[in-house]
Formats: sequence, C-alpha cells, structure tokens
Amino acid sequence: MRNLYQEAKNCFLMSDPDEKLQLSLETASAWDAGQLNWQEGETPLEPVLQLNQPGRLEKPELVAAGKVKNRGFKSIQQRAALIHALAHIEMTAVNLAWDSIYRYRHLPEEYYNDWVKTAREETQHFYLLRQSLRDMGYDYGDFPAHNELWQMAVNTADDLMARMAIVHRVLEARALDVVPFSVDKFRSIGDKQTADSLIIIANDEIGHVNAGTRWYRYRCEQEQLDADKMFFTLMKKYLRSTPKGPFNTEARLKAGFSRFEMRELERLDREYKASV
Repeated sequence: MRNLYQEAKNCFLMSDPDEKLQLSLETASAWDAGQLNWQEGETPLEPVLQLNQPGRLEKPELVAAGKVKNRGFKSIQQRAALIHALAHIEMTAVNLAWDSIYRYRHLPEEYYNDWVKTAREETQHFYLLRQSLRDMGYDYGDFPAHNELWQMAVNTADDLMARMAIVHRVLEARALDVVPFSVDKFRSIGDKQTADSLIIIANDEIGHVNAGTRWYRYRCEQEQLDADKMFFTLMKKYLRSTPKGPFNTEARLKAGFSRFEMRELERLDREYKASV
C-alpha cells in the first residue's frame, strides 16, 4: 500500500504548478479511498527532512512584501494583481497542508483527515482564482509575489503548536476579516465570478482555521497549557505585532476562537490605535 507521508512529500516537492495541483487532488482521492497507509509500519520512512522550500518554477518572482505593489480595484491590471496575490496564497496553502502531513507524525487519523481535506480545498481555490486571472488575460506567474506566509511556516516548522497558532490562527485567519470586503468590491464592479469564488473560499477558510485551532488546542492540552493565554505568548515570540482589526468576530468564533481571545484581540487593537 502507498504511504501517505511519501505522497505528501511528492506533492510538496513537485515544481510545475499544474502537476502539483493534479497530484494534490489525486492524493486526496487516494486517501479518501483508503489507499494510503498513515501508520509507518515495520519499515520506517526516512527521517522527516528539514524541507526549506516547496518545489516551484522560476515564476512568480518572489520579492520582499513591500515590493508587491499595484494591487487594487481601479483597473483590470490592479484587480488581476490582487487576484494573483490571493492565488499565490492558495498555492502556498496547498504546500502548507502537505508539509503539515509529512512533517508531523504520530498524530490521530483525524489530523491527517483535516489536512488532506484542506489540501484538496486549497487546490480548488487556486483553480477558481486562476480562472478569474485568465478571464482578465493574465495567468499565475505574471506578477511578483512575496513569501512571508511560507517563511513563517519555516520559522515554526519544529513546533506543531506554533505552526497551528501562528500560520493558521493568525496569518490564515486574516482572510476571515478581509475577504468579505473584497467580495463586496468585486460585486460592485460587476465581477460576479470572482465574488462568488471568494465566497466559497471564505466559507472554506473557516474550516481550515478551525482545523488549526483544533490541533493547536490538542497540543496545548497534551502539554497542560492554557490555550487562550498561550496563543498570545506565541504571537509575542514569532510576530512583530499582533493582528489589527476590524475583526470578523462571527467567522472567527465559528473557526474556534474563544470569547477570551476575541476580547483580547480587540483590546490590543484598541491600544495600538490609541498609540498611533
């Protein structure tokens, strides 16, 4: 029987985006069909490699976050640049899901179910956004992109708790706050296809952040830590600043944030705004 971890590694290291995404869907289907072994068996796999970067082609060019400009709604090019940025986040999220499967072992089967499902949905999100790009006369790779999301994955690679908290409950959760605004903007300019795609993405992202919450709290419980307080401890360790509002409280509560966490995020946001 094929092994889930090896298949996850293959997806992660595939360079061509079309081949990566096709392999991602095929691997997810194989997992659903019970064709992948997630228990390593008598012959152990190679030790988990410190894979620093997923497989990728030369395009899109990766630049510093501050150099990714010209995104907005005033022109087709600006809208395409914005959609391209979102598509790159989805491609990174595909790599994140397979890395989270390959890297972290000896977890309940439900953990692998969550991240295989996430890999499939992030793949589908990329296809939706790429269609919008192509309808505008562009394609993935036509604009530069930044790599901050993946760099944080590297920074938290040796700690499942931190990976779940920072990558999924901070960076990915930001989509819960900002995507509804983009939906309204694309609707207002008559781009129903992109708006509808973003609604699908926003709804699915609640589940992805919820998966991050579930396994973050699982690890906190194992280590007998207060998950609510530890979340803010980890943010201080890994981030230069805490997330800024406004927050989509309803979506965040659905994604597993506690009332305490939301009150604390709001308090920190008020303190920040009062200081500037």
